[in-house]
Amino acid sequence: MFVTPAYAQAAGAAAPAGGGMSDIFIQLMPILLLVVIFWFLIFRPQQKRLKTQQAMLSSIKRGDTVVTTGGIVGKVTKAVDGEDLEVEIATGVKVKLVRGMVADVRSKGEPVNDNKPA
Repeated sequence: MFVTPAYAQAAGAAAPAGGGMSDIFIQLMPILLLVVIFWFLIFRPQQKRLKTQQAMLSSIKRGDTVVTTGGIVGKVTKAVDGEDLEVEIATGVKVKLVRGMVADVRSKGEPVNDNKPA
């Protein structure tokens, strides 16, 4: 009584082949779009920042003025690759720092030549 002939014909017909896959793809499209947006807005810039930070830490050498993550400013007196740094924070006051705790290198100093005759 309430069924129209067009509805009755569509209900009895078989679903077209492959129709289910396109429906799943259409439903997953917003999620995939969000993943791509997060990748370009969050993950890529974070990876770039990490690479520049690692490059800065590996290029620290003797004579550089550094700022620690605690805000202490000092001059590097001893720097060995892959190890701790020795930083002079006041005249005669030297502290050991882990390389990862350096927040910024303020000025690049010229390395001191220890081989010069006095």
